Parts: sequence; C-alpha cells; structure tokens
Amino acid sequence: MTPAQLSRTVLHTVRRAVEDDELCVAVPERVKVRTPPRPGCGDYATNVALLLARGAGGQGDALVIAEVLRRRLVRAPGIARVDIADPGFLNITLESTSHAQLVRDVLSQGLRYGHGDSLAGVSVPLGAGDEVRAALVAHVVRGLVDATGGVVVPGDGPVVRAVPVSGRDLLTRLGPDAARWALLRPAGHDLPDLDPAHLLSQREDNALFRVQYTHVRTRALMRNASQLGITPEPESVSESQSQSQSRAYDDPAEPVSDPEPATSAYGHPAEAALLALLADHPRTIEAAARHRAPDRLARHLVATADAFFRFHDACPVLPSGEESSGERKPSAVHRSRLVLADAAGAVLAGGLHLLGISAPEHL
Repeated sequence: MTPAQLSRTVLHTVRRAVEDDELCVAVPERVKVRTPPRPGCGDYATNVALLLARGAGGQGDALVIAEVLRRRLVRAPGIARVDIADPGFLNITLESTSHAQLVRDVLSQGLRYGHGDSLAGVSVPLGAGDEVRAALVAHVVRGLVDATGGVVVPGDGPVVRAVPVSGRDLLTRLGPDAARWALLRPAGHDLPDLDPAHLLSQREDNALFRVQYTHVRTRALMRNASQLGITPEPESVSESQSQSQSRAYDDPAEPVSDPEPATSAYGHPAEAALLALLADHPRTIEAAARHRAPDRLARHLVATADAFFRFHDACPVLPSGEESSGERKPSAVHRSRLVLADAAGAVLAGGLHLLGISAPEHL
C-alpha cells in the first residue's frame, strides 16, 4: 500500500463515518499521511483527527474522533494495526503483505514506477527560461509533469538563482551528470555549488556519488546473488490476495475475502525506513512536478540512498559462511532482502532518469 492508497483509505473511512452519523464533521478534500519521525510509531501517521476537531469549531474532541477512525481503519484490508498518540495522531502499521506487494509493484514497473495520472486535469504554468539553470529546470519539470499526467501551459519560467557560467562551460568543467546535479539539486532560491572538487569527488560527502554508487551496489548484489544461485523473492503473497487488496485500496467499501497469512515480514527498522521511502517515491515525483521543484526528487534520491546503506549494514543481503558455500540453503530472509535491494535500485535509476542523469552499472 503506497501513501497515496493509504490516504484514499483514510479519507474514505472519514466519509463513511460521517455518512453513518458516527462523526459530525466536514469531510476534507484530501488526507495527508507521513512517515513517523521515530521508529516504533507504525509505518505511517496522520493528523486527520486533529484537523477534523479544529474544523468542528472547537466542539470536536480529537481523541474521540481518532478512536472512531481507529475502529474502522483496523478493518481495512492491508492495515494490521492502528494506535492513537496524544493529542490525536493515528499511527498506522501495514500488514507485511502490503510491503511485499509494494516491492512487486516497484519491480514490475521498473523505471516507470511512480509515473501515473496523479496530476490528470492539472495545469502547471511553465516558461522556457533563457538562463542555463532556468532552462534546465523547465526542461526537467516538463518531463515530471508528463510523467504524472499533468499539462504544461505557458507561464513564468522557474524562479531560480542564475549561475554566472554558460552551459558549455559547465559541461566542460563537470560533465553532463555532475552539471545537471549541480543545477537541479539545490532549491531554486539557493546558489548552486559548482566546485569540481566537490561534484566530481568519489567520496561520501558527494551526494551525487552516493546516489550513483548506491545504484551500482544494488546491481553488484544482484550479480553476486546470481553467481550464488540465489533468486530474489519477496514475501509470499497470493495472486488472489494481491488483486483483492488492490481493489480494496481504491474502494475500501468493496468486500474482499479473508487474506492469507504472510510467511515473513520486513520487520527491521532499517527495512521499514527504506520501504517507506520507496512507497513515497510516486508522491515525491508528483510534488516535484506540481511545485516545479526537481530538487525535491533529488533530495528524495539522496535519502533513499542513505536509507539503503543503513539497511545494507544492518540487514545482510547475501548469506555468508556456510550459507554462501552451499552447505546450507539461503534463507527466505536473504531472498526477500535481495528483492528489496533490487527495488531500491529501480527507484534510484528511475529518479535519476527523470533528472536526465545516468544510473551506472559500474563505477
């Protein structure tokens, strides 16, 4: 279940509670869910109960509203648990099958994961811009808007700080990847760092290097796994369950059969953190397009790369010792971690592609 699907589920839950006269509040147009700031607070959190209480003119009790929504949400397919935290937040934990389906969705869509029609019917004003940075940002935004189903209409160019060099000079000094990253990574009001010593260094303090190196690492893991005869495999999810859950996310009122139990779960906090970023990738692309801000996507890729290596260090992806020598079969845990690493690589490659930057197989 992606954040967008969960948002629709929560919104539908509010609407049904109002229709059943269990709540007397105005139904909002949309509901936001966010990754909790601390581990142990579920997969996602929403402040919808607080907002509904405020909208009731001070007459609503956020904790009472939260309890009404909690009782309904725990019955929704794909949701394992809902907890209430003061002063009225809902902390939502997804079923392990939702995580597995997310990984499957990423890998089935590949570079196009996160593309869709989320901006269908939305017009994004955009001008070409003559200065090199403004022109590049406008070009990338056009691709982002197209990827999310929106329409570009004539308007002002992106508001960005100009750089005192030409595009040709940047390409000569930095090459295409570093030049694009230098102009796209900072927010529009920030002045880019154009120092080749920073942008071309193969060190951890170079964000572009970290992102590209992370993609390289995911490809190396897949090659090494193939040599060991290990096939990546997410948690077991039956085809019928996946289809019924997919329908339920879009229309939680539709009855579905009882789900089959999952065989395993991505239970480590590092796995959960990486999964949350993969799930948030479509919404990040939409926000970058809507706000004409490719820097949002660039920052998301950096966060994904950093989360991957926290996962990589805490949760060994490939077996070692007796397992790698063939004396023991690789565990289901290693296979599921391997497919998660593969999905992370796909998200990084797709995001870099939208920025016009290469996702190398080797460095």
